Amino acid sequence: MALTRNFKHTVVERVGRDPAFAKALLHEAATLFLNGEAETARLILRDLVNATLGFEQLAEATDRPSKSLHRMLSPKGNPNMDNLAAIFSAVRRQLGVGLEVHTVEAHA
Repeated sequence: MALTRNFKHTVVERVGRDPAFAKALLHEAATLFLNGEAETARLILRDLVNATLGFEQLAEATDRPSKSLHRMLSPKGNPNMDNLAAIFSAVRRQLGVGLEVHTVEAHA
């Protein structure tokens, strides 16, 4: 079955009208990073940036070049922790949310 709408357009539209969805995407990106699924996390974060503040505003907020941010959040991107923290911080501020980390004890 063929898709009738562009997925990225659908994400942008939904984020604009559903703050809970935007927060869920941010949560999912953070969870994926913490669980070692960085490629998928970068793609979700990239879609979220496009749907919220955009890369030019992200560049201003993080004091990093827009092109570098695009590369960092590409499928082959490799942002360092400082850049990743700056990106998450800018998106968090844009959405007006905080992030909390909870650990789960692993059972042997």
